[in-house]
Amino acid sequence: MENSSPLLHADALIAEFQARGLFKDATPGLAAHLATPRTIYCGFDPTADSLHIGSLVPLLALRRLQLAGHRVIILVGGATGMIGDPSFKAAERKLLDAATLAHNVAGIQAQVTKLFADVPAGPLGKPLVLNNADWTQGVGVLEFLRDIGKHFSVNQMIARDSVKSRLERDDAGMSFTEFSYALLQAFDFHEMFRNEDLKCSVQIGASDQWGNMTAGTELIRKKLRGEAHVLTLPLLLKADGTKFGKSESGTVWLDAAKTSPYAFYQFWLNTSDADVEDYLKRFSFADYSKIEQLLAQHNQNPSHRLAQQSLAAELTKLVHGHEANERAWNLSINLFDNNVHAFSEEDFIQLSQEGGLPAAKSGSLALIDALILTELVTSKREARDFLKQGAIQHNGVVVTDEALELTPANAKYEKYHLLKRGKKQFALLVHG
Repeated sequence: MENSSPLLHADALIAEFQARGLFKDATPGLAAHLATPRTIYCGFDPTADSLHIGSLVPLLALRRLQLAGHRVIILVGGATGMIGDPSFKAAERKLLDAATLAHNVAGIQAQVTKLFADVPAGPLGKPLVLNNADWTQGVGVLEFLRDIGKHFSVNQMIARDSVKSRLERDDAGMSFTEFSYALLQAFDFHEMFRNEDLKCSVQIGASDQWGNMTAGTELIRKKLRGEAHVLTLPLLLKADGTKFGKSESGTVWLDAAKTSPYAFYQFWLNTSDADVEDYLKRFSFADYSKIEQLLAQHNQNPSHRLAQQSLAAELTKLVHGHEANERAWNLSINLFDNNVHAFSEEDFIQLSQEGGLPAAKSGSLALIDALILTELVTSKREARDFLKQGAIQHNGVVVTDEALELTPANAKYEKYHLLKRGKKQFALLVHG
């Protein structure tokens, strides 16, 4: 078996995770356990047919572990996704039907397989993408309660913060279905630990998963008399305390059909100076010393946004590929340099996708009405004022004629009208 990933010393690996803000808690003895190659997993429930950028935190942590000489498993929850993790949720998740769940599982499996395709094998082999439905389907309820349920104390389960926060709410309780989720997650760990081909002994996840994850280590200890470990990653918040992972237009997906590579690139490019250091440490695979050099250069002239450009380029290449990153970069430059003549039809499609430019659909429309529809102005009076000032552009050309009609005849590719107000405010009117 190919061995392209020599084992990184366990203490150095833990120190690297700590320095990059990727270490919250761990079970005692984890460092010693990682002194030899191990199989390590993280689970992802298929609540949609794509993961989002919040999922990159554990996904890229798995990538680091594989590169450090261990073997990782990306576990897609074809079984647990039928229930949904209740941890710290305000209300019960909507249950997915079997067809939707199967579609979501297939989408995520394809996505993570592509993301890890270039990662070399370690001493234990290449990264694996598994589905927990493979060992959960066919297990009878009585068998599960006898063999798994008897090892769990209801008293301890209720005492967990993730459960207690729901039980203490007057407006939302917790069904037995959701309450059983921790047992299913523990069962996953148990099954992969006892599988001789896997021998998975470490689970990683977000810090709010500690209770569910240690349920697995306890089950393995009690039922199999084995040693298993947990590593949690800190939750990633913006410097202002708000949740990481969303743009003004919504969730930033890893699927290019849901969030275009351009919009993905722009999300990282728009990272605040207060957050960019944290994001580089957590997401970049550059050596720590090179990150510090980049940040020193960035701080000499923050307006050049060198750190944000580096972050956007690295992550867009990683998720969408080199060609998509080049296209996103060129589109970004052409947009702000007003080179609309250089836009391909694919560029306009990307700009009109979620996370791109504010866009509205319409038939033929007067320019003033289009400016209102796309929210570049708030009134016809304001539109006329901007037109008189020469502050409005249509497809890269300054316009002052308030009677201009936007039709397929004067649209790019007979469909797209790029509208610009001032230096930085853009919107699209799309025929259709």
